[in-house]
Amino acid sequence: MKIYHLLLGAALCSTVTSCFKDEPLNAECDIEQAYVHIDNPTDMFFAASDTLVNVLSDADNVTFQIKEGADVSAMAPVFKITDGATISPESGSVHDFSDGRAVVYTVTSQDGAWQRAYNVSFRAVYPVNEYNFENFRLSSNNRYYEWSDLSSTGDWIGNWATGNPGFAISMGTAKPDEFPSSPVSDGHSGSAVKLETMETGPLGGLVHMGIAAGNLYIGEFDVSQALMGTAGAMKATSFGRPFDQEPLQFTGWYKYKSAGQCVDGDCNPIPGTHDKGDIYAVLYRNHDASGNAFTLHGDDVKTSPQIVAMAQVPEITDTDDWTEFTVDFEYSGQIDRNLLANRGYSLAVVFTSSIEGASFRGAVGSTLHIDEVKIICAEKTE
Repeated sequence: MKIYHLLLGAALCSTVTSCFKDEPLNAECDIEQAYVHIDNPTDMFFAASDTLVNVLSDADNVTFQIKEGADVSAMAPVFKITDGATISPESGSVHDFSDGRAVVYTVTSQDGAWQRAYNVSFRAVYPVNEYNFENFRLSSNNRYYEWSDLSSTGDWIGNWATGNPGFAISMGTAKPDEFPSSPVSDGHSGSAVKLETMETGPLGGLVHMGIAAGNLYIGEFDVSQALMGTAGAMKATSFGRPFDQEPLQFTGWYKYKSAGQCVDGDCNPIPGTHDKGDIYAVLYRNHDASGNAFTLHGDDVKTSPQIVAMAQVPEITDTDDWTEFTVDFEYSGQIDRNLLANRGYSLAVVFTSSIEGASFRGAVGSTLHIDEVKIICAEKTE
């Protein structure tokens, strides 16, 4: 809802000389944030900041991640919703979220014409370190594919993200298999992911974002940020999920074909360039020195001082055959074992068909296939 009205408003105000009319009733019906008050939050959560969930504009699930065995039989989540909207059940009402059950909250817009349903739950979610990309599905609007690993109980945990939601806006007629990130059946073992750098059409060119690299990464994509120019697009990608193991090696299989000379965001050739893909993983501290939650974005995913270890494939060569990679994590300091046990670190795993795709530089047609990825970790000690 948000992104549709943002685009519509931008288009109208760019083609007429005046937008001075009586403002209609708000047609948006979104949960923007969810919060629970706990007197001693670390009894239930790994960090106090976990009591607040920022909800992406295209999300329909709100999940509070809790410690195993936490009592969630009488929880009263409070919601920040769009202006003028109403929510049912009432914000702050008490519900039983035991055994992973979800409560469905329905948000109705101020004008009464729109509704959205959200599944709200409290779950103990365990970090995953083996990724076979067999679990994918169409998005809720059936526009593009999305991927996830599964929890120990078979639940979709939504740990992988792509830029597909942004491409859906710029290329409204594209079919799911025509998006930069899509599944293929001929992987190294079973299904794999194909990442291809593509043109974004007239709308993308209008905002100097003429190409979209195929990407797949552990984290989240905020489509509302993706339209706010290059700087906003950098913030649209949030990298990493909490991790409680010490990674040693990063392994997997890939195929790659570069399309050669890169173009910029206006699709102008960049002399002397040759596109290449990128495969890497980073481990970073997910709270700053003041205890505030911290997330890597496109502008600091390789450079933030919060990063404690990185593993990057040094060279991705053109190959039609599945090629194995193995690279060690290089550490810049010692791991805090207590912090690790309490998920004070996050792990991001990133794949892209164009290494400078986040800056809208790449060669249209560059294609990276990825399958059977693992993070090999040190054995846990008591």
